[in-house]
Amino acid sequence: MNPINDTIKEVIEASLDIGEASAIALAIELRDCLLVIDDLKGRKIAHHLGISITGTLGVLIEAKQAGVIPSVKEVLLKIKQSNFRITPHLEILLLKKAGEE
Repeated sequence: MNPINDTIKEVIEASLDIGEASAIALAIELRDCLLVIDDLKGRKIAHHLGISITGTLGVLIEAKQAGVIPSVKEVLLKIKQSNFRITPHLEILLLKKAGEE
């Protein structure tokens, strides 16, 4: 799905990569949605625009709580094999929140 309003997307692209800009523009159009975005700058812009946001880590917590995945730690280990970055401190907090200390 692509955003209809290219003007919004182009304005946002001035500050973000095309992927984040497109996602935010689409979220503006869809209105009542949850945007999954990890880029800090993109998260700040989306928040400023009143868009509900979560990140990959939030999705992992929700998936565990809903019984979709048995372990956040197992999925996180796989994700970390890509270019996904997480600080050791944030990883500890995530696992604690997931009950996997």
